[in-house]
Amino acid sequence: MDETDSDPDNELGLNPEFLRSLILQLRAYMSQEGTATPDPGRDPSNDDASPFGLQDGPSNPLRAELTTRIADLEPDQQAQLVALMWIGRGDMEPEEWADAVKLAEERRTGPTARYLLSHPQVADDIEEGVDKLFDGSDLMDTGEY
Repeated sequence: MDETDSDPDNELGLNPEFLRSLILQLRAYMSQEGTATPDPGRDPSNDDASPFGLQDGPSNPLRAELTTRIADLEPDQQAQLVALMWIGRGDMEPEEWADAVKLAEERRTGPTARYLLSHPQVADDIEEGVDKLFDGSDLMDTGEY
């Protein structure tokens, strides 16, 4: 199954099964101790401990898979993931979907995966964003919006 949904009537250009699978992977990754990516602006040399847990960092296979899956998406699909997170956590409303996607595209300054993985609640926020966008969704139960 293709990871994109080619239905032009669908506001969300992400296949629901792909998105469901991604949310489950994000949850698994975030459940690992100390996996939230630290703020890239801070100076880790001033910290007493490493910002990463034992399983985190570039060698974490789940992080590598998530990074690849997100990077393999088209730029507009990556922006949609960010927009879903923003809507899910209440930064924007579902009625602002097009504006949220456009803003995500405009504000992109680095890899989308790095940005998303820096938010510990990303899986819940994306799921909530889907629920808000579709005024309720059975995505996690049925794999459909």
